[in-house]
Amino acid sequence: MDNLSDALKKLKITAVDRTEDSLEGCLDYLLQALTQNNMETSEKIQESGILQLFETLLIPQSPCTAKVANIIAEVAKNEFMRTPCVDAGLISPLVQLLNSKDQEVLLQTGRALGNICYDSHSLQAQLINMGVIPTLVSLLGIHYQNAALTEMCLVAFGNLAELESSKEQFASTNIAEEMVKLFQKQTEHDKREMIFEVLAPLAENDAIKLQLVEAGLVECLLQIVQQKVDSDKEDDIAELKTASDLMVLLLLGDESMQKLFEGGRGNVFQRVLSWIPSNNHQLQLAGALAIANFARNDGNCIHMVDNGIVEKLTDLLDRHVEDGNVTVQHAALSALRNLAIPVVNKAKMLEAGVTEAVLKFLKSEMPPVQFKLLGTLRMLIDAQAEAAEQLGKNIKLVERLVEWCEAKDHAGVMGESNRLLSALIRHSKSKDVIKTIVQSGGIKHLVTMATSEHVIMQNEALVALALIAALELDTAEKDLESTKLVQILHKLLIDERSAPEIKYNSMVLICALMGSESLHKEVQDLAFLDVVSKLRSHENKSVAQQASLTEQRLTVES
Repeated sequence: MDNLSDALKKLKITAVDRTEDSLEGCLDYLLQALTQNNMETSEKIQESGILQLFETLLIPQSPCTAKVANIIAEVAKNEFMRTPCVDAGLISPLVQLLNSKDQEVLLQTGRALGNICYDSHSLQAQLINMGVIPTLVSLLGIHYQNAALTEMCLVAFGNLAELESSKEQFASTNIAEEMVKLFQKQTEHDKREMIFEVLAPLAENDAIKLQLVEAGLVECLLQIVQQKVDSDKEDDIAELKTASDLMVLLLLGDESMQKLFEGGRGNVFQRVLSWIPSNNHQLQLAGALAIANFARNDGNCIHMVDNGIVEKLTDLLDRHVEDGNVTVQHAALSALRNLAIPVVNKAKMLEAGVTEAVLKFLKSEMPPVQFKLLGTLRMLIDAQAEAAEQLGKNIKLVERLVEWCEAKDHAGVMGESNRLLSALIRHSKSKDVIKTIVQSGGIKHLVTMATSEHVIMQNEALVALALIAALELDTAEKDLESTKLVQILHKLLIDERSAPEIKYNSMVLICALMGSESLHKEVQDLAFLDVVSKLRSHENKSVAQQASLTEQRLTVES
């Protein structure tokens, strides 16, 4: 054949009359041309209209099928050829060919489908709907000794696993078993890296997490950590990170986490504990994150605190105070926050010096660290009056909280600072704490918090303000006036959207404010009596009762 045009013309004729030898020669010529100049050859193939004929050539019995699939795979490397391949109706016959016994046909078919659907979620979703996932998983099991086919399957899994719709199908196959089996056989870094790239998106699904744990993936990951921990080679460091990150990901599923915890006696849990005191930052990080994940139910938290986890975490934090690793700080604080949730752990953790360890990070300028620090302290002082009083009298802490209450760029830090300010008052019920907060300028933030869109925060603010008014009204009077608290309470009471507890606590606060002459006058000027008397018939009994009490108080005082 003299040129490409001749080959394409001849291919049209031979494709119709099926003379195998001539057909094979034309296909070989096309493949050679594609190797030399893929884009130009692809353009000519498109112009010739030959793509439409390929659908009839993709038949299982033909000796030319692998070559046709190979040509499709080559042309589909070009983005402009992918839609024409779809329009030519090539996807359906290619999917059928995945049932072939011929390894070369399977390889080229997989490549063709992969290239046509590359970067197209809608086409990949179409493949999923056509049932390619179970087919590919079984191919991996049958042809695991064929390196090229295995790689093709992994690339396909990697692409398909990014789609949420694929997870359910993957979970109904034995993908976990096949991937772990494959992983155990690999010694090369690149091959393992490829498997990791598939495992990470798959492991986002809770059912698959559990399947991977049951298939023995964790043991493989622990082995990698052990092998690579002391290496300073770039590949080994990367693999250590990937393995430990994946380990933490597996612990995000409730069932997989509980299975690995094994009542705190499990080998995996013990190994993870040993990562925390290590000198490797990546392992310290993974260890702390793993503990934070294990600490997702009260039973685990109580067991871990009783068995000395707090000391390990505070020691780790101490190593990262000066110029520390921010991700490690964040992870260790996350773990401590979770551990502090069960009531029985709070006193033990306070005794173990957790507040002192955490307060060392008050100077941190990193919002994620600030956020976890605040959450940890708030959990620790819940119903712990003495600790709340001690912290509430700490001027440095209170001043920092007031500063963070204005961190408008970081809503999480701002919200947690407000909540901790309120918690210090609510749990300590201490005049000294209130004085410290008033002197540091905290009142205006609590009043703003009472207008939050979150009912729980509104409520916490109103309860704290009621305690301030009951215990230290003289000290706080000016600030309560300047923040227009009385007008805010009026709005909360007339707003039909206000939750019952908000109305209730607003009325409790109104009664507490009556001890101030200036605030009392504001209440009278705003005709609160009318609003309150209407609430006597409120459907919520507590609100109705408080309305009656408030009405009596307002009537007596008027």
